[in-house]
Amino acid sequence: MLAPEPAENGAQQLLVVIDPVAGRADGESVRIAKDVLSAGAAVKICFPDGPEEFARALARRGNRRPVVVGDDRALLRTVALLHRERELASGALSVVPVGAAVDLARSLGVPTGAVAAARAVLDGVVRRLDLLVDDSDGVVLGDLRIPALPALPAPGTGAAPAAASVWHACRSLVRTLVRPVPQALAAHSHRLRVEADGVVLNDLDEPVEGVTVRSCGGRAEVVIRTCGSPEPVRAKALSVTVSGADFRYRADARVAGPVRTRTWTLRPDAWELTLPSGTAPARL
Repeated sequence: MLAPEPAENGAQQLLVVIDPVAGRADGESVRIAKDVLSAGAAVKICFPDGPEEFARALARRGNRRPVVVGDDRALLRTVALLHRERELASGALSVVPVGAAVDLARSLGVPTGAVAAARAVLDGVVRRLDLLVDDSDGVVLGDLRIPALPALPAPGTGAAPAAASVWHACRSLVRTLVRPVPQALAAHSHRLRVEADGVVLNDLDEPVEGVTVRSCGGRAEVVIRTCGSPEPVRAKALSVTVSGADFRYRADARVAGPVRTRTWTLRPDAWELTLPSGTAPARL
């Protein structure tokens, strides 16, 4: 681990980019983060209105260390932008998680309280982290799941909750009319070919319930849950390719696809994140 370097005048130079969603979700936490950071560093604060202004603010950061105040999507957007510009290796990134979805930031070891997270920005250490990059230049910081599980609709969001309620009601009625089917038959299976560094771990003739890929100790850890075995297939590799019928996948907080084939390559120590001293990233 490395400590963040102060500027020549002794004060850290920070560019604090506040995601607009964070301000609407929890304005008080945003205010606290601004106060703590401003008290301990030379801070330039940006309030971008949308993704384009967000990108321009990062591009004009100069020698200032970027600090993102926002949820997991804001963190992912920042890493993706820096990766596309080939700027990830130019310095450490910091994040103050604010919003409803902060599980990814937590899993990486970032405190989820505004005060603790802001203090970690000022006093923490830099940890180098692995990155999964796919063949379309997309990035994955945490877990990758194939196929993507459907997101549960938020209460009060219109037609989606109503449709979900009808579906649950129908499913409950069916349960009262028929006897339960065996779990093995009830599981929704998928025909996927999975390769790790060119070695076939699962072929199309063996249905799978799902595939999980995550970085682990400088390798991509692959876990395949097959329909025909209670024990998952596990492997570690630098490159993982999944192919088959059109499938969607969940990369951190985003759902992508459908695609018929996709390859993810692990890049060890590809980016840097400021974390509290002594913190080890948790697992999702």
